[in-house]
Amino acid sequence: MAADRPKGILSTVGDTPLVELERIAPHHDFRVHAKIERFNPGGSIKDRSALGMLLERIRSGALVPGTSTVVESSSGNLAIGLAQICCYYGLRFICVVDARTTEQNLAILRAYRAEVEIVTEPDPATGEYLPARLRRVAELAATVPHAYVPDQYANPRNPRTHRETTMREIDRAMGGDVDYLFVAAGTTGTLGGCAAYIRERGMATTVVAVDAVGSVLFDSPVSCPRLIPGHGASVAPALLDRTAADRVVHISDLESVAGCRRLVRREAILAGGSSGAVVAALGKLAPEIPAGASCVLILPDGGDRYLDTVYSDAWVRRHFGDIDLDTVIDPDFEPDLDPDIKETVPC
Repeated sequence: MAADRPKGILSTVGDTPLVELERIAPHHDFRVHAKIERFNPGGSIKDRSALGMLLERIRSGALVPGTSTVVESSSGNLAIGLAQICCYYGLRFICVVDARTTEQNLAILRAYRAEVEIVTEPDPATGEYLPARLRRVAELAATVPHAYVPDQYANPRNPRTHRETTMREIDRAMGGDVDYLFVAAGTTGTLGGCAAYIRERGMATTVVAVDAVGSVLFDSPVSCPRLIPGHGASVAPALLDRTAADRVVHISDLESVAGCRRLVRREAILAGGSSGAVVAALGKLAPEIPAGASCVLILPDGGDRYLDTVYSDAWVRRHFGDIDLDTVIDPDFEPDLDPDIKETVPC
């Protein structure tokens, strides 16, 4: 994709800024840089995955405007990336979301002329929406003529895109000096692709997978529902390779919220929920990161789509109780939250 870029607005996918964070860990003598993926045209790192999964098929004629239909399940960001691409190329797009998808994301999808199907009932066996969404995708694929399912959970073009673009850009910008790479885990496409690049080149980089408490990806110590979309998973994706991670850090929803608010307070970066999880993971590992080390955080999206959730005091108190938000934000950047908070809201 990097060697033969698409045209128009899609030519701006990738080459996102890598910025140094000077205030996020003031009491620790290591350097921190952040890859700001909100600067992709659709607003997230999923633009890379979407383009990687569609572009070859469009150019080969396997996807034909006016004939082909793209059908996919997404909690938001990938859907928007696919919607923008399908709108640009004149492809029909049906997106299967669930009842937790925000009104803002639904409005964005419809603005791109996507057809939205909302799954309102979770899977009865697991209580999760993802299995129900995937079943609906399979039904549509079997009945809609000329349907193509990118399947972000199993498509090898998903991690390949991050091997060829995301990690390559980081390596180039850092001059190969990356001691720790922090990556939020969902479909594990970013994690797998970046880890593959690192191993192919023999880089001495510790890959830190940031999973959600309650996720099935990396043996979460607690099983519970999750509030932050795109962080963790309720079904292990086919792409999952647990050996891609050298370290795994589990982050709760509340810790993700605290990480987001810490990032905007310290660095004036308004980022999404999984970005907050990555910041929280850095805080947990900070005491053991050696002086002079170089850390890179991948921040998957921006915070403008989370204003009614992560950045809403009312939403936080509704889900986590009447807590002291300043304490939760943890201005001293200690590795753990207040014990009372952890005890009352484990997820």
